[in-house]
Amino acid sequence: MKSTAVVGGLTLISRILGFIRDVVIAYVFGASTSTDAFFVAFKIPNFMRRLFGEGAFSQAFIPVISEYKTQRKEAEVKHLVDHVAGHLGGVLLLVTVIGIVIAPLLVLIFAPGFFQNKEKYDLTVAMLQITFPYLLFIALTAFAGAVLNTYGRFAVPALTPVLLNVCLIGAAVWIAPSLEQPVMALAYAVFFAGIIQLAFQLPFLHRLHLLPKPRFKRHDEGVSRIYRLMLPARVGITEPIVAPIPQCTSGIAATCLKINGRVDRACNCFSASDSISSV
Repeated sequence: MKSTAVVGGLTLISRILGFIRDVVIAYVFGASTSTDAFFVAFKIPNFMRRLFGEGAFSQAFIPVISEYKTQRKEAEVKHLVDHVAGHLGGVLLLVTVIGIVIAPLLVLIFAPGFFQNKEKYDLTVAMLQITFPYLLFIALTAFAGAVLNTYGRFAVPALTPVLLNVCLIGAAVWIAPSLEQPVMALAYAVFFAGIIQLAFQLPFLHRLHLLPKPRFKRHDEGVSRIYRLMLPARVGITEPIVAPIPQCTSGIAATCLKINGRVDRACNCFSASDSISSV
């Protein structure tokens, strides 16, 4: 009960800070081309974390590490954590590099209407190349959080999202006014928030003697099981993306951005220049 209350309280704090974050961003930047660009640049890596972070990966990883914890020796659990970290980190690093390189194409897919406004399109691409590494950091953070949750350390993963909101609020209030392109402060805040969120969890893994030393073995038993379990979970996550495509003029953009249950901003990307941030 105590753990539930702590997690619930921290989640409430995170939600409140999320609301304050939105109010601050709206007050500082307003509904504008630049905020449209940021929302899309932040949404793309956030969408992909559904696969590599709290989505398919966590659904596959948690049952395996839970079994290792209850049925195997501590050394075998550490072996699993090390090899999962190696595989996950390697895949994420590759995806991140590719994402940065093809950022112009990703913006064209997720927000096709932006291409009609070169300044807006270029700004979105520039910010996406800064925010995309957030996928690497937040997915590894989700991995660390899954380990901590398995060992009953629920408060730390529950507190972690607060750090992103604090970084965004701080960047909007104190850093943005000093930049030539103020909205870039938000992109840098996302990047550094990812690093901070991951670093915040590492000492707690160290206390459990589970701080990973990434290793890569092609046919590791535990990793292979996780890959197999990820397939049905991945299908379950991507199915809602595919189904609604014919119903929206923004195609892939709109349906992908609907994934996290928020308003589908991409449907507005062909409208007025500030339509996304207005929503």
